[in-house]
Amino acid sequence: MVRFDSTVLFKEGQMLELKSVHRAFASIKYLCNAGAKVVIVTDWGEPNGSTRLPTQSVADYLSKFLQVKVLAADGIYGRVQSKQQKLETADILLLENLSVYKEEVANCPIFSEKLSSGIDIFVNDAFSDSHRILASTVGVVRFAHASVAGFHFEEELLRLTKALEIIKRPYIAVIGGGNLMDKSSALCHLASHCDGLVFVGTMAFQFMHALGLPVSSGLLEVGAAAEALKLINLAKERNIPILIPRDFWCMNSENPKLLNVFPAHDLLDGWKPIDLGPKSLTDISSLLSESKKVLWIGPVKLGTSQEKNGASRLVFTLGQACANGCLLTVVGRAACKAIKEVETSQSMQYCFKSAAVVWKILKGQSLPGVAALDQAYPYVLNWSSIYDDPSGPLIVDIGSGNGLFLLRMARTWSSLNFLGLEINKKLVHRCLESVQKFGLRNGHFISTNATTTFRSIVSSYPGFLLLVSVQIQISTKVTIGGECCKGHSSRQSLTCFLGKERILWCPLFRSGIISCLHMKVFLQSDIKSVATRMKQQFIRYGRGKLLVDVDGIGVEYDGEGWLKHNPFSVQSDWEQHVIDRGDPMYRVMLAKADGN
Repeated sequence: MVRFDSTVLFKEGQMLELKSVHRAFASIKYLCNAGAKVVIVTDWGEPNGSTRLPTQSVADYLSKFLQVKVLAADGIYGRVQSKQQKLETADILLLENLSVYKEEVANCPIFSEKLSSGIDIFVNDAFSDSHRILASTVGVVRFAHASVAGFHFEEELLRLTKALEIIKRPYIAVIGGGNLMDKSSALCHLASHCDGLVFVGTMAFQFMHALGLPVSSGLLEVGAAAEALKLINLAKERNIPILIPRDFWCMNSENPKLLNVFPAHDLLDGWKPIDLGPKSLTDISSLLSESKKVLWIGPVKLGTSQEKNGASRLVFTLGQACANGCLLTVVGRAACKAIKEVETSQSMQYCFKSAAVVWKILKGQSLPGVAALDQAYPYVLNWSSIYDDPSGPLIVDIGSGNGLFLLRMARTWSSLNFLGLEINKKLVHRCLESVQKFGLRNGHFISTNATTTFRSIVSSYPGFLLLVSVQIQISTKVTIGGECCKGHSSRQSLTCFLGKERILWCPLFRSGIISCLHMKVFLQSDIKSVATRMKQQFIRYGRGKLLVDVDGIGVEYDGEGWLKHNPFSVQSDWEQHVIDRGDPMYRVMLAKADGN
């Protein structure tokens, strides 16, 4: 399933035909060429404020760009059967407009599950929505085997990261728009990193009010004066300028065609500011002429639809700065539209239409759409320096905790390699000290969030994965694998401890641990009802690939359908404790279903 970014296709309800649009189709074309069946989900607005474009019209338009037949689905709920039938005659299916579903913005889990039903891999290619928590960008990852970024998504993220990280001095931020209260933390970040701030939108009035200048109450935000003073004091501490307008073009309230220029400290009653005045633009031009990096975010508007020529004058000034080697980053639809009207060096500018995404990053907050995706482990592992024989079978323990179970196994089985993945850095440090203390060359621990990094870590290992242990809470045990561990089977295995009454297996499927088809699943608990629910839900989320194994090696069931013994001959501290106290264990083995 591909979450497509419809903003590259539509503008004020009209379909666009631009060369830049083709970048957005790169992921879909790649998947189709690789033989995948693709389900596209996206949203689109209402052209001219009237009725929305029908799904079939959008599907036809996508077909023209992709040069592949795109079929329109009949809604989202209850689409599973129709989807399977339609994908038999086409490779791409477009679901109904997401904007008609309130469950989308509510990130409804039921809606997310319906949306992703029958999906193996989720590809998010809608970077412009990465700041929002939506069912189609965040909720669906719980139900997909893998969740990755599309080519367009990745390109936009890398471009934005590069644009914000490059530092050239002087660095000036030109800030338009309003809503100072919501953006105060981002403005503090800019004030801490820039060499000057220029306010060209309604935020300027909040600073004028904080400095004691008369401002109409209709232009003020409640409580914004205190935030403005905090920014002013921060700028004074760093000895950087905060530039606010010295004059404005104003419109007469009774005669809108009558315009005049007034100084900022002497705005008359009955005159409303509509644009920056000539002195203000001269001040801005003087400051930007020496800059080597400029971030322009937000429109040059003062709360009215009317304007003089402030935006065009600012664009002209920025064009001259780019010609002198200034790096320009433009954020927001209005700013991007304005900058395209002047010729500037494309190598010297970055344009990002989604201002909300950039504001969220400047606030120091993570993007939900990015955080939801599977993450790659950021470091290159030198397996030869970790293990004596990096080609040997590997056993991974996820959530290794204090590491005692893994360390005991490593000391017992010297022919196998053991890797513990634990998010608690202090525990990992202690485990590594124990590895050094015992002189183990077949044991290692890494501090990481294995739910998202497991795939990238294990894929770099030169040998094969023999067994994976996932420990969440010590109460219930699940093992996924082939033959007994001592037999060194080449099939993957999994042991996981889960202690919740309601068990959701989606995170395990999402992490890629059990997405392999050549595996068996061993479930074990000391609570009969929990073991029963595990079996039922595992089969459900296995999507027909798993059935109860009755023919496997070492499996022998009692009269109630529970295994008499643990066929793996590997016991954790918890399992041994249950046996020692004389309580029964309820076990079952699941295996790959024939024909899957």
